[in-house]
Amino acid sequence: MKAITLMHSGGPDVLRVASVDVPQPIYKQILIKIAYAGVNRPDVLQRLGLYSPPKGASNILGLEASGKVVSVGPGCSKWEVGDEVTALLPGGGYAEYAVTHEDHALPIPSSLNLKKSAGLCETLYTVWYNVFKSGELRSGETFLVHGGTSGIGTTAIQLASAMGSKVFTTAGSDKKCDFCVSIGAHHAINYKTSDFVTEIKNLTGGNGVNLILDMVGGDYISKNIKILNNDGRLVQIAFLEGARREINFSAIMIKRLKITGSTLRPQSDLAKTQIAEDLEHTVWPLLNSGKIKPVIDRIFNLEDAARAHEALDNDHIGKILLKI
Repeated sequence: MKAITLMHSGGPDVLRVASVDVPQPIYKQILIKIAYAGVNRPDVLQRLGLYSPPKGASNILGLEASGKVVSVGPGCSKWEVGDEVTALLPGGGYAEYAVTHEDHALPIPSSLNLKKSAGLCETLYTVWYNVFKSGELRSGETFLVHGGTSGIGTTAIQLASAMGSKVFTTAGSDKKCDFCVSIGAHHAINYKTSDFVTEIKNLTGGNGVNLILDMVGGDYISKNIKILNNDGRLVQIAFLEGARREINFSAIMIKRLKITGSTLRPQSDLAKTQIAEDLEHTVWPLLNSGKIKPVIDRIFNLEDAARAHEALDNDHIGKILLKI
């Protein structure tokens, strides 16, 4: 089969099309003929040599895809050959075929197709776990997500709004801010022209927010602490601006703050299965009804994976996909 392989760690130019063996499903795995695959920030980190695949996972990039089940391994009972699915992958999405645990695949929402559902899983698994499970966001609470026009951001805005929260976000242009408001954000702050700490305090009457989802890190860490209200929670899922900063823990103690974080890929099969069950029960009805929708920026052919990575590093709104 055709797949994108890494010659070595480096820039987008290290991505090359190669011929590799089709993976074979083992116990509880399904083999998917991929139609479209999502391109995500962890793929970039793996390309740079900063994010190694878990033991036993494919070295091929790609953590989510949509397609058709073409083979099932021993012990499988959930899917049959011919079923169309969208799936979280342990790796291997930048290829014509990939395997995954049968419980980590979900049916194509009735309002979507293979193309529009390809970028759902990595993003929704991440948002659901970090915002609603670990972050414990509840209806009526205030929520700030940084990077509102990223795949994570557009998903978090829509889902938190649909679940009854008041959503704030940051983005890098007025155009992006307008888009965030159009999909459910109560207010979007252009971080290039405004200080989001001051803006959030003004918008909340000085109270701050209940929960922050951050993928920036760096100087944002201390700023986030300033705008969390009493008993507020900060969930960190990435560090685009660095993971090391000096912070004053007295504010954490005085306001009884909780700071946590996670990465999705190393979690156990059982943990991912639980997330998938939650998504199918709670989020899939919202997708089926069209109340929330994936936002797709651009689609590249598999052979143009390097261009897709370049696009991810530049201005975009929503998900970037590969057509296999």
